[in-house]
Amino acid sequence: MELVSGTASMAVVYGEEEVHARTAHLFAAATDMACAANDLFTWAATRPRPDGPPPRLDGKRIRKIFRPAVLLDPSGAEHVRELDLRGAEIRISTDEISETVILDRRIAILAGEYVHGARAYSVISRPEVVHGVTSLFEAAWRSATDLATHDARFAEIRQLAPQILDLLATGCKDETAARTLGLGLRTYRRRVAELMTALGATSRFQAGARARELGVI
Repeated sequence: MELVSGTASMAVVYGEEEVHARTAHLFAAATDMACAANDLFTWAATRPRPDGPPPRLDGKRIRKIFRPAVLLDPSGAEHVRELDLRGAEIRISTDEISETVILDRRIAILAGEYVHGARAYSVISRPEVVHGVTSLFEAAWRSATDLATHDARFAEIRQLAPQILDLLATGCKDETAARTLGLGLRTYRRRVAELMTALGATSRFQAGARARELGVI
């Protein structure tokens, strides 16, 4: 069976629209989908529709792992929670994840690097490779946190995120920022660290840049 133009066991396509056009029939036929993504826009085939709610699951099993930053974007958070309400299983991981889709444990689609401005996607059906990718996903799934638990843990930081980011942007000292928010210095610094984790940032400057990319500020 030829998946896309290329060999029967693997093919590479470029750009979200291209991977969607070439694999839409695979998504439509799948009854079990596992997905790991940093945000909602890695996979064109699973992209939220601007004119309506997420698609019906129709008995399909759908598991998705996201990075925490997806929940800091109001539209992203709304989409993820809607999927949860419709029966999808959602978990959040603070670890780096390999952006992957696995369909019926038969097909793996791996998001790769950008080539001339378009992201490369490998579509694989070779059983031993798909098995290996599936094993990696299952390990990430076990170590991730379910959506409800993550929500309870990070409710306060999501509420404070815009204010913290504004204060970081002004360059004010931690002591001043903590007083402005009515927090203790240790609590403020802990909230900053949690926000950086949620945004996948390794520095306060990078946190601000990531927040702008996501539309949080």
